[in-house]
Amino acid sequence: MPDPAEQLQKIYLAGFELKVFDRFPKCVGVVRDEWAIGVLVESGGRLVFQAKEETVEATRERLEALRRFREELQQLLMPASS
Repeated sequence: MPDPAEQLQKIYLAGFELKVFDRFPKCVGVVRDEWAIGVLVESGGRLVFQAKEETVEATRERLEALRRFREELQQLLMPASS
């Protein structure tokens, strides 16, 4: 199993910000650019990112940025080959 401290260091060194959110004090959030804006949901027949009362349209550009964010984070979390 990978060492969590090493994983967090790799994520931080790759330019991600590590945050603790008031609602989840025992969890570490990973943030870069605007990717702490909420969850992707469908509302009124369209995709939006929603955080509390704030809603942001899930444009093609934002969805692509989210895909890249996820992909890079997954690569950073993969165990190193020995």
